Amino acid sequence: MERNIDFFNIKHNLISPKEGRVLIAEPGLIDQYFKRAVILLVEHNDQGTIGYVLNNIIDVKLNELIPDFPDIKVVTSIGGPVSPNSIHFIHTVGHLIPNTNEVTDGLFWGGDFDAVKKLIEQGKLTSRQIRFFVGYSGWGKDQLANELKENSWVVSELDMVQIMAGKDDLWNRAVMQMGPKYKPWTIYPLNPSLN
Repeated sequence: MERNIDFFNIKHNLISPKEGRVLIAEPGLIDQYFKRAVILLVEHNDQGTIGYVLNNIIDVKLNELIPDFPDIKVVTSIGGPVSPNSIHFIHTVGHLIPNTNEVTDGLFWGGDFDAVKKLIEQGKLTSRQIRFFVGYSGWGKDQLANELKENSWVVSELDMVQIMAGKDDLWNRAVMQMGPKYKPWTIYPLNPSLN
């Protein structure tokens, strides 16, 4: 009996993108920034979308990037290819940081950078409560919608712990959470041209 199953062309975008949801790259996406990426969406509207790659972690101290920044061991990632000389952050302490935007219940984006520095210096903000990103990922009007039609991404959800933890294996974990039909994605070779 012959079966016609295409594990890599699953009708998977059953939920729409919005703030607080994530994009999970399909396994064949080979772009250097987005290969096996999990991207937290912090803004999504008719004009476009902004997000941060959660699992492209770099081994650098923040005060090496920002000389007057307090010394804190915190998860820092390459957020995406847009504006690579900028620093962005998400956090769970919106009540402490002025001018922040709530992404979803209990998760915030941006805010007063000087307030962040002061909170760290005072020991009132820990590495579990904040993550930093160098650059960001951005899509113009209708660009993300077109990429979703092409099945470049799956829209999904993660809990706060997964978003804030900063784990390199987040893509595999996120794929496995989507159910058994996605399991073949986890064995897809990182570089199919070498097989």
